[in-house]
Amino acid sequence: MGTMVTFPSNGGETPGYLALPSTTPAPGIVVIQEWWGLEPHIRDVTDRFAAEGFVALAPDLYHGKVATEPDEARKLAMELEYDRAVAEIIAAARYLLSRAEVRGPKVGVVGFCMGGGLSLLSACRSDLFGAAVVFYGRNPNPIEQVRSLTCPLLGLYGEADQGIPPTEVERLRQALQEAGKQFELHIYPNAPHAFFNDTRASYRPEAAIDAWRRTLAFFRQHLKTA
Repeated sequence: MGTMVTFPSNGGETPGYLALPSTTPAPGIVVIQEWWGLEPHIRDVTDRFAAEGFVALAPDLYHGKVATEPDEARKLAMELEYDRAVAEIIAAARYLLSRAEVRGPKVGVVGFCMGGGLSLLSACRSDLFGAAVVFYGRNPNPIEQVRSLTCPLLGLYGEADQGIPPTEVERLRQALQEAGKQFELHIYPNAPHAFFNDTRASYRPEAAIDAWRRTLAFFRQHLKTA
């Protein structure tokens, strides 16, 4: 369904995977990769959004590199400059809004794992986003950055996530409440990290199906145009 494109960012060009729905114009969504890179699962998720009526773009933050082993993924993630990545995500949003197929004035952003944290961070740094969804992503560091959040937030987490335990989610909840932000946070019982990724052993169908339902409903609610 999708195709590779390039869009201007940071004085150069960033590649990305773009998937179009059958009917346009439609709301746009930026899809942010896990630490593995722009691999088949993320392309499939991007296609799924298009099948649900969204124009979806997954920027390739590793610019062609894809990891298959955890150590390799960890190395790529550690080498990623977050400021540059956020600039590319914001550039992806700007690119979507420039296309005739996209109905503005804002787009959504969703990220998984590493991309979850980047989704939240991007929504704290730009007003181009009308809704942000975080799948088990780390909170911005420092967490006080959520005071700058510009749109409603949906956070989806696993109770058995060793890297992002419920205590971390509660820290985020408290910070969002204190900042007076509009948000929903859900913790799925017994679900591990990456419970949405149906290509890995961590996949939990019940949690994944419910999280997908919530994500679609959230974007449809908040990306309506006037």
